[in-house]
Amino acid sequence: MMIDLKGRIALVTGASRGIGYFTALALGKAGAHVVACARTIGGLEELDDAIRQAGGSGATLVPFDLSDMAAIDRLGAAINERWGQLDILIANAGILGTISPIGHVEAKVFEQVMTVNVTATWRLIRSVEPVLLKSDQGRALILSSGAAHKCRPFWGPYSASKAAVEALARTWAGETQRLPLRILSVDPGGTRTAMRAQAMPGEDPQTVPHPSEIAAALLPLCGPEQMETGKLFQVRENRIVDYRMPE
Repeated sequence: MMIDLKGRIALVTGASRGIGYFTALALGKAGAHVVACARTIGGLEELDDAIRQAGGSGATLVPFDLSDMAAIDRLGAAINERWGQLDILIANAGILGTISPIGHVEAKVFEQVMTVNVTATWRLIRSVEPVLLKSDQGRALILSSGAAHKCRPFWGPYSASKAAVEALARTWAGETQRLPLRILSVDPGGTRTAMRAQAMPGEDPQTVPHPSEIAAALLPLCGPEQMETGKLFQVRENRIVDYRMPE
C-alpha cells in the first residue's frame, strides 16, 4: 500500500540508527518532513542525506540525549513555533541496561533505564500532545517489546520499563479516544539492531529481520486509514498483527 504523507510533520526519537533510522527514512520517502532526534549527530546527518537522495525534503536534526528533560520540554514548543502542529510521533528510543539478576542490577543502571525508557517517554508525550492535537489526523506509535509480557529472567529493568511504557500509551489513548489522535503500542519483535546484538551476543543476525523491514510494516500505521487506538500490535513476518499473550 502506498502511503502519502506529503506535508505532514513526523517526530522520530532514536533516529540515528536501527528501527528509528529506517522508520524516519520511510516517513521521509512517503513525503513527511522528519524531525529526527538522537544523540549521534553523524547518524542524523546520514539520515538527512538519505532522505534527500530518496527525493524527500530532508530532516530537521535535533541532537540531544533523552535524559535531558528540559530539552524534551522545549521540543513541543519549538515544533509549534515552526510548523504549528505535529502529525506523527514515533517514540522509538530506548536502552537495554544490563542482562543481570534483579538483585545484582546497580541502582544507577536501573535508574538510567527508567529515565530513558519511561520518564522520557512520559515527558515526550506531555511536550508534544498539544501539537499532535492540532493535527487533523495525529498518529502516535510507542515502541514496546515482547519483554514487557514475557518477563524473561535477567531482563528485569528493560521488561519493567516496556510494561510501563505500554501502560502510558494505553492510558493516553483512553484519555484522547474521542479526539482525532490515534495512539498505538507496537512490539517490533526481534530485529537486527545493535541493542539486539548486545542482548543476544551468540545469535546469527541474519536470522532476524532487518530494521528496514520493520519500518515498512510500521509505515501504514502512520497514515489516515489507521483508525485504531489504544491497541498493542506486533510485527511478525513483516506484517502487523494483533498482540497475543506469550504461552
